Amino acid sequence: MPEKTIPLLPCQEIQPVVDFYTVLGFETTFLQKSPYAYAVLERGTIELQFFAMKGYDPKESYSGCYVLTDDVADLHTAFRAGLKAAYGRIPARGLPRIGPLKDMSYGVRQFLMTDPGGNSIRVGQPISEDPSMRPAPKGTFARALHTADLFADSKEDLPGAAKIIDRALGLTDERPTPEQEVRLLVLRGDIAQRLGDDTLAESLLARAAGVQLSDAERESTRDALARLAELRA
Repeated sequence: MPEKTIPLLPCQEIQPVVDFYTVLGFETTFLQKSPYAYAVLERGTIELQFFAMKGYDPKESYSGCYVLTDDVADLHTAFRAGLKAAYGRIPARGLPRIGPLKDMSYGVRQFLMTDPGGNSIRVGQPISEDPSMRPAPKGTFARALHTADLFADSKEDLPGAAKIIDRALGLTDERPTPEQEVRLLVLRGDIAQRLGDDTLAESLLARAAGVQLSDAERESTRDALARLAELRA
């Protein structure tokens, strides 16, 4: 049998975690309530194991894992559909939540999902033969997007990402390209919404929607435009 790594992830209570992954299409293959709560959840070749901890605070969690797949788009679609069916909406903030699908600078197309236990599950598909971190772009706005993306969707430091974008958008001696402006505004609006500032989010997303784009520019920003439509819905 080839070696296999299985993440063991903490949670406050087992049942909410089991319920969450069930709506994502996972099967509970083992469930133990005593002498301590433990569960094994599987979906195809993905296996996650969970244990309950007394006094554990999901909001303070730093645990998680990375799931590599060859069809990240299908998983993202399936997970979103399951969450919408279960919650009546697609949760984008708080616990649980799921983020947008996007290309990252380190050669993967990925999305982030956080379960009720506070565990961050990154699901990604390689889109480059070179998985190493790319150098930060030299252009002001390209560099801001690069770094803000890493802060928001890898480090999950939303205030840090917001500061980077606000600094870039506040420049008066340089202007971003239309594609860069849309991506910056959508990411900043997404962050504002996730931080609970709906008024700011609405203003930023309206600005993004008002940017004039050519057909080629719309194609190059298709992920940002899809996220814009979702956030404004």
